[in-house]
Amino acid sequence: MSDLVSIITPVYNAEKYIKETLTSVRNQTHEHWEHILVDDGSSDQSLKRIEEFSKTEPRIRLIKLPENSGPAVARNKAISLAKGRYLAFLDADDIWFDFHLKDSLKVMKTKDYAFVFASYKRSDEDLNFVYPDFEVPSKVSYTDILKSNSISCLTAVVDIHKLGKKEMPLIRKRQDMGLWLKYLKETQYAHGIKQPHAIYRIRENSLSRNKFNLIKYQWEFYRKVENINALRSLYYITLWTYLGYKKYKK
Repeated sequence: MSDLVSIITPVYNAEKYIKETLTSVRNQTHEHWEHILVDDGSSDQSLKRIEEFSKTEPRIRLIKLPENSGPAVARNKAISLAKGRYLAFLDADDIWFDFHLKDSLKVMKTKDYAFVFASYKRSDEDLNFVYPDFEVPSKVSYTDILKSNSISCLTAVVDIHKLGKKEMPLIRKRQDMGLWLKYLKETQYAHGIKQPHAIYRIRENSLSRNKFNLIKYQWEFYRKVENINALRSLYYITLWTYLGYKKYKK
């Protein structure tokens, strides 16, 4: 069975970081991969940086969307084109350690897991480690993710031969959470790897850090995407707000 990994990266105005991201993929000790980058209407030099890099890296597949459509559309386009047995996710400003794919696949094969994710280090925009490492739990279920999404697009790896291809919901935020929940309806657990596998870059203008702005999106996610009743949604959003605060507390 092929060990090809399809790496999914949406790109939007990431010229400052994309070369480091691409280099971290090229440095993987597991070499059987394709990197599908979908440019979502960037207005900076992101495309130029990727095209230059791809001249010496044939495993890169660059797709250009005709207009800015959001990360869910970009990721779904890449997922639809993926040829690998495994899907891995990496945003255009984050960095993998060179053992990420090799170690993730080793755990999946040894334990017969269909879905794994790993801990990661957290830095500021200049790769200074201003936050503690984020250590993931040993496993999470569907209800665990409703309380706090400990699976990052940074380290998730899915065996699509076991779980199938699924798309992210077409919502403005929390698309990744929506995809994990789809998979967790197919398998009981996603399994966490304690060793940090990557660096998550926390940017000062990141909307994902403003929990007050996200509360309304989170509420709508529970109610409209997962069709959870109001009382249970209130329970989950209370936990999500508290645990989210703890997650980003220095």
